[in-house]
Amino acid sequence: MLQTIPKWGIYEISLKGPIGGNPFIEVELFGIFSYGHRKVKVRGFYDGEGIYKLRFMPDIEGIWKLTTLSNCSELSELTFEFQCKGLEAKNHGPVKVDQVTHFIHADGKPYYPFGTTAYVWNHQADAMQRKTLASLKEAPFNKIRMCVFPKYYDYNTAEPEIYPFVGEPLHISNGTFDGSEWQVKESGFDFERFNPKFFQKLETQIQQLADLEIEVDLILFHPYDHWGFASMGEVNDIRYLKYLIARLASYRNIWWSMANEHDLMELVGQKKRSAWDTLCKCVIAEDPYQHLVSNHNFHHPPKHHMDKSHWYDHHKSWISHASIQHDNLFLIPEWLEEYRKPMMIDECRYEGNLNHGWGNLTAQDMVSQFWKAICHGAYATHGETYFNNDGSIWWSHGGVLKGESVKRIAFLRRLVEEEQLQLVPLGRESSHWETAMGISDETVLIYLGGSSQASFKQFDTLPDGKSYKGQLIDTWEMTMEPISGEINRATKIKLPGKPYMAILLKEILG
Repeated sequence: MLQTIPKWGIYEISLKGPIGGNPFIEVELFGIFSYGHRKVKVRGFYDGEGIYKLRFMPDIEGIWKLTTLSNCSELSELTFEFQCKGLEAKNHGPVKVDQVTHFIHADGKPYYPFGTTAYVWNHQADAMQRKTLASLKEAPFNKIRMCVFPKYYDYNTAEPEIYPFVGEPLHISNGTFDGSEWQVKESGFDFERFNPKFFQKLETQIQQLADLEIEVDLILFHPYDHWGFASMGEVNDIRYLKYLIARLASYRNIWWSMANEHDLMELVGQKKRSAWDTLCKCVIAEDPYQHLVSNHNFHHPPKHHMDKSHWYDHHKSWISHASIQHDNLFLIPEWLEEYRKPMMIDECRYEGNLNHGWGNLTAQDMVSQFWKAICHGAYATHGETYFNNDGSIWWSHGGVLKGESVKRIAFLRRLVEEEQLQLVPLGRESSHWETAMGISDETVLIYLGGSSQASFKQFDTLPDGKSYKGQLIDTWEMTMEPISGEINRATKIKLPGKPYMAILLKEILG
């Protein structure tokens, strides 16, 4: 009887093979998966102890056939069959770009990303990981930014329990990027030998997040390193990407984030700017499912807030969406106009109490950033940087969420999903104290901001000749009240004279 795999599930087959020499670099394994005339080539990987694996995510129901190819005769020209049938509960397939600047699941369900950041929760002790998953289960977040490699930075200097490569760390430099040395002169790791147990653990974590319907925005490289993982050289970088993608691409909830702060890696000498094109092309070539790809910038102080010279070029065809670090979200309409791709504001500062300016937003400001992003037609990512007595911070370690922004973000997510708001900017705003407005079909969402105490407001950028029914939203108190009368571009809407207010307008039809 054929093995049955649900649509967008994972078919996996394990094969016995050679263990001598270095199987990670000496043995190549591929699978040709065929359905009718369609053929998909997938790279296999060595999982240790003489076990080689192939994984595949079927997207069509029916009988699939597999033929193996290898430079090792005992792994080559083997044939298998399986049946793809039905759907798993809560499995809507991988996320793709939709309507130029938005997202959709493969089954047609719109996807509205409401993300959070816990960079190295996956490198913490098991008890902390369980706390993180329990928190995420109750939180509104359906995307998480997290790193493959461990991180060495302020508040996060403990060694992880397990490493991605065979070897031991050599502590050469504890420098930072702001004037101190930041180099690893020698690494204690063998970059030609992966540690399968590390990647097995990562796979478990990714599946746990899939079970919670959370997309994994997986950061492939980052600069906060003292093990040598950020400066392995192109040959080792490419080998690592091929191995990682062979293992993880079949997980439906994967996004590839090429780097956290790619330009900082250039600034401190870990990678040349030209390296990113090569690495991006490798990801595209190796991923048979074409998961989303981005490359996130460092907020290195530019000459002017409009200067994007330190950003990766989001115009490039292999970039599916822009992943941006910036706190002036009134520039979103300009970015959307320029790039014509979805905008993920993946770092717009964090709610917390750290000494760093990026880590001490009030909860009100964190919520405000989400509303500004949504009303301008983009999406935002949350982060929480309260320093706990045990030394943990959600933004890095995960654990327990304690900030006041979370439930207000949940309120906004419910509104966006219930109204199916895939917004585009309405009216071009240019300064911090102006209103953020977006339109979606017959619906307009307006955010008045955290500094407005207006007693009335008129919106002359509303479409001419249209009338609306409105609701007044208190984004902090999470209340909605009807606005009396019809509203058009000439109407002066009475307001309570307090900050954090929003307005939802629905066109009167017929």
